[in-house]
Amino acid sequence: MNEFYQKDIISIKDFDKEKLEKIFTLTEKIMQLNPSERREICKGKTLGYLFYEPSTRTRLSFDSAMASIGGNSLGISNVASSSTQKGESLADTVRMISIYSDVLVLRHTLDGSSRFAAEVSDKPLINAGSGTEEHPTQAIQDLFTMKKEKKKIDGLKIGIVGDLKYGRTVYSLLHGLGNYDVDVRLISPESLRIRSDSTYEIKQKLDLTETTNIEEHLDELDVLYVTRIQKERFPDEEEYLKVKGSYVVGLDMLKRMKDDAIILHPLPRIDEISAEVDNTKNAKYFKQVEYGMHTRAALLGVTLNENGF
Repeated sequence: MNEFYQKDIISIKDFDKEKLEKIFTLTEKIMQLNPSERREICKGKTLGYLFYEPSTRTRLSFDSAMASIGGNSLGISNVASSSTQKGESLADTVRMISIYSDVLVLRHTLDGSSRFAAEVSDKPLINAGSGTEEHPTQAIQDLFTMKKEKKKIDGLKIGIVGDLKYGRTVYSLLHGLGNYDVDVRLISPESLRIRSDSTYEIKQKLDLTETTNIEEHLDELDVLYVTRIQKERFPDEEEYLKVKGSYVVGLDMLKRMKDDAIILHPLPRIDEISAEVDNTKNAKYFKQVEYGMHTRAALLGVTLNENGF
C-alpha cells in the first residue's frame, strides 16, 4: 500500500523518520532509473502551481521534477499577471487550478495559506512555502543531501547560521532533524534568534545550542547550513542594515573546519558565502539543488501513483 497516494504535503511534522527514509529510498531509486523509465512515472499527469511570492528555484525545481517523470506543468508564477489582480480570492484560484491539474503546488505570503488551500482543493496540495511557517520539501531535500553526502544523519553535528527568526526553511529543517540523533548549533545575531514560540516542540526532540559566535563551533561541525538575512521580511530596513553581512563564510573559515565538513544553503545566496568557496569540495549547495529536483520527483511520483513506482 502506498501511504503517500493523494495526500497533501503541508508540514514536515507529518513525516516521521520511517516516512522520511522511505522518500530517501524512492529518491535513490528514481536517480538510478534511465530517462525513458523515469518518464513513465507520471506520464500524462499535470502539476498546477500557484506562486503568490517570488520564487525561481522552487518553481523550476518542481517544473523540472515533473518533466523528468513524464508530466507537465501549468500555473501562475506571477500574481501581477493573474486574476488575483482583479480581486479573485485564493479559494477560487485554487479551485480553478485544481480543475486543470492532478496535483497543486502553492507558495504564499500568509501563514496558514497552504492548510486553507488544501481544504478547498480536491486535488493533493504541496506547500512550497507558507509565510514564515514552513517549507517542507526544502527540508526533505536538505535532509537527503546530508544523508547522501555524509552517508548518515544520526550522529552529525550541524551548525545553522544566519536568519533564524524569519527563515522558514530553518523551522522545517529543525522539525525534520527532530527525527534523528543530532547535535544542532543555532548561530545568529541576537535580533535574529529563533522564535521561542515556535520551538517548544523542537526543543523536546533536539539538543540545541544557541550562540552568536560562529568561530567557537567551526572545528566541530560536520554540516554548516547557511541562510541569507531575509531583507523582505524585515518590518524596518534600518533593522536589516544592522545585521546585514553578520556572517560571511569564506576560505578563512573553511580552513578551520573539518576536512570533510559540508556547506549547505537553501539559496538564493546574497553575500553570506564567498564565491571563492564554490569550487571547494566542501561546497554542496549546488548539489543540494540537484537533489531537490530528485526528491520532488519522488514525492510527486508517490503522490500521484496509487501503487507507487
